[in-house]
Formats: sequence, structure tokens, C-alpha cells
Amino acid sequence: MSTQEPSTTQNALSGFIRAAGVILAVSYPVLALSAGVRSFYQLFLKEGDVDTTAAILSGVAAICYLLATFGFIIRKRWAWQLSVVMLAFELAMVLIVGTLSFTHPDMIGHTVWSHFGADYGYFPLIQPLLGLAWLFNRETRQSLSGWRGA
Repeated sequence: MSTQEPSTTQNALSGFIRAAGVILAVSYPVLALSAGVRSFYQLFLKEGDVDTTAAILSGVAAICYLLATFGFIIRKRWAWQLSVVMLAFELAMVLIVGTLSFTHPDMIGHTVWSHFGADYGYFPLIQPLLGLAWLFNRETRQSLSGWRGA
């Protein structure tokens, strides 16, 4: 086999990464809407004692998901950079809030990131990892207008 020809494993991985980009471009706006509605409900419609920390964290999550979407849709370097920052922040918050929701549940409350996103099928934990893999994939980076790196 020539070194120029991609292996079957590389082709499969490349196909998986391309499919992941499409899935992320659809799932991130849906998650942003869901987290935003949750935050809005917790802040403005929920009766009784409202945990503002949980509502604000859900709102921050919604904004992160919405901003991260740009890198999956817009093929510009600035959108790629914004998405990398948002996904790294999101992953850090999922890990921090997820851990604190077990160790200090009264402090964190019930957010999108509680228990590592268990209420959302663990998508808040899985998606930033998948998103970062997609963003750092060579094909993704080469498809960006203005990209100079390999």
C-alpha cells in the first residue's frame, strides 16, 4: 500500500468526524434552546424558592452552547477559535459543576451540568469532547478560510 493512500481506519475516522460535525451543528442549538428555556423557567416562572445559582449556570450553559455552534456552522478562523474556547470552558464547567453537584449539592442546585449532564443523557459531558475532536481534526482545520496551519 502506498503512503499516499489513506488506510481504511483513517477513512472510517474521517467519515465519523464529518458526521460528528453535522450532528453537533444540529444538537448544540437544540441543547442551547433547552438550557435557555430551563434557565428562563427557573428564573421567571417557577413558583416558590428559586435557586438562582442553578438558573444562572443553566443560562451560562445555553450561551456557551449557542456560541460553540458558530464553529460547527461558520467556516471562518474566528468562529473556530470561539468554539474551541467555548467547548474548553464548557468541558471545564461540566467537570467542576458535575463534581460539586455530588460533593456540595446544596451549593450547586439542579443545573444542565449537574451530575455531569445526567438530565440530558450526559450530552453536556460528551458533546464538548466530540466537538473538540471535530474542531481539531485536520480536515476541519483545512476547510477554514484563512487557515494557515496543517
